[in-house]
Amino acid sequence: MSSTFSNRPRADARKPVRKSAQERYELLLDATDRVLADGLNEDVSLAQIAAVAEVPLASVYHFFPNRNAAFVALAQRFHAELRHLASQPHQPLPGTWQDMVAMNQRRAAAYLNARPAALRLFMGAGVSVQVRNTDMMGNAALTRMRVDQFNQLFDMPRVPDLELRLAVSLAVSEGVWTLSYSAHERITDAFIEESVRASVSYLRCFLPEFVPLRTV
Repeated sequence: MSSTFSNRPRADARKPVRKSAQERYELLLDATDRVLADGLNEDVSLAQIAAVAEVPLASVYHFFPNRNAAFVALAQRFHAELRHLASQPHQPLPGTWQDMVAMNQRRAAAYLNARPAALRLFMGAGVSVQVRNTDMMGNAALTRMRVDQFNQLFDMPRVPDLELRLAVSLAVSEGVWTLSYSAHERITDAFIEESVRASVSYLRCFLPEFVPLRTV
């Protein structure tokens, strides 16, 4: 997969305005998703995306000057969906912060496992600088959401640099997931539990073992 993503100079996608253009844009992202998910050709091209979408190549170039622009746009869509998923309350609600860490990780891993293209974009070899930056910005947004989640559900003690601590725990879990992907091309249940164990162990350096739930 090392040749799939190039570190060529950034070229942003042309964002649609009209409804018809938005529909074509989403169609092309669907096609990019399918091409990456199939993973049959390491050298993904705009021509492949056009063929899968069943549109002229010129239609692809209208929105994406190169394949990396399409990859970045798809990564942005994946992170928008991850943020929406993270905004949904757990049912039942976690009883401890350790439970919340585990539930967040299992839910996010399930989302990624259901989308092979997302796994390939975020954990495959040769990821471009632009896709990596998109992933980092998305993770920063997710971290801020998790800070709010902690403060809303628990009577949190003062934890200096809580956002940083949660960002590191997210990076730790993703490192474990990448190890799983390199071996199995998915995040296995065993590696999910390892990522939970690693994240909780790290956060225990800064959080007390018991943090009471907020009373309404």
